[in-house]
Amino acid sequence: MIYDVYTALPTTSVKEVLGTFEKNKIGGVPVVDGKGILVGMVTDGDIVRFLSLQEKVYFTFSMAYVGETEPIEKVLKQRMNTPISEIMVKKNLKTLSTDDTMESALSLLSKHHFKKLPVVNGVGRVVGIISRGDVINRLAKMTSDSLTIS
Repeated sequence: MIYDVYTALPTTSVKEVLGTFEKNKIGGVPVVDGKGILVGMVTDGDIVRFLSLQEKVYFTFSMAYVGETEPIEKVLKQRMNTPISEIMVKKNLKTLSTDDTMESALSLLSKHHFKKLPVVNGVGRVVGIISRGDVINRLAKMTSDSLTIS
């Protein structure tokens, strides 16, 4: 588990979150309130989808026209200051507790195709992150510990 967790507030801009991702070589952060309580998650995938170029669609009474996409520079200028509260996942958040087992982590990561899960304490405060890499490393260690070399 990663204990030194980078987090963001709901008011943090998309631009600031991208900076955090790049600087720390991470792909997601829990979004917390002022007390450190989990209120959402935002990942690199959420941001990519938010910033993706959208074709303009124009409707008339009988037809729809698909126009060109906007230039990326225009999209970035319009969207970079958006607070992440507008794009973060807020509903059906999946978390692990400090008491959960390796099996619980493995199950949640595989069932929902997540790359990482926040670990929260009894009051919902983020205390860590479990990533696929953490689980793989643990499984590899468990496997190597149980193997005997003849």
